[in-house]
Amino acid sequence: MISVKNLSIGFDQKIIHKDVSFDVAEGECVGLLGGSGAGKSVILRSLIGLEKIYSGEIKIEDEIVSNYKENDWIKIRKKVAYVFQNGALFDSMSVFDNIAYPLREHTTLTETEIYNQIITLLNDFNLPNIHERLPSQLSGGMQKRVGLARAIIMSPKVILYDEPTAGLDPANTVKIQQLILKLKDKGTTSILVTHDMETAINVCDRICLLHEGVIAESGMVKEIKSDANSFLQRFIRGYYE
Repeated sequence: MISVKNLSIGFDQKIIHKDVSFDVAEGECVGLLGGSGAGKSVILRSLIGLEKIYSGEIKIEDEIVSNYKENDWIKIRKKVAYVFQNGALFDSMSVFDNIAYPLREHTTLTETEIYNQIITLLNDFNLPNIHERLPSQLSGGMQKRVGLARAIIMSPKVILYDEPTAGLDPANTVKIQQLILKLKDKGTTSILVTHDMETAINVCDRICLLHEGVIAESGMVKEIKSDANSFLQRFIRGYYE
């Protein structure tokens, strides 16, 4: 579903990533881990054209997108959803209007169809009766779930999660994990950027460790658990330096 080959990205002539390569199979959830400042979110943003790359190749469903112009990215963003760390909700819009925005922009659904679809989704997310509230009237955990609801309302094939559990208490963290697993069970392909090792272990099939501008190591979660001396395992235990 996603193929990244020899990706190089930088800012102000400083190279952040010099040779990043990894693949994500259809229906797979890949965790992208690394130390603070490693540029994990930069890679996510490059997959939907929000960051310019120096060199390398990005393929989505066998289509090379790394040389796309801005207008070309629109069709990719319809099938590759980005879940921002802070929810990125429009403060002046109600929950309903936030989620309805992509449907109104990119579909021909009637307002009644949009309403029914959104209310059903909010109920599925255990967020009943909040559609008229503003984001400022929601807790942090609720804002993140609304952000996720908006991201999936167009039924994307791929979801990019940028620190979806950051700042959440354990109960809300579990709720986000359950939602990610529910979407994964439906066959959605995903990449998870996180510092939350427990969430990575619980929802990911495979983990890639980003270190010094490259994928230093990768492995299946079940294998990582059994190899106490692996680079990834040491990172997860907090011994990474």
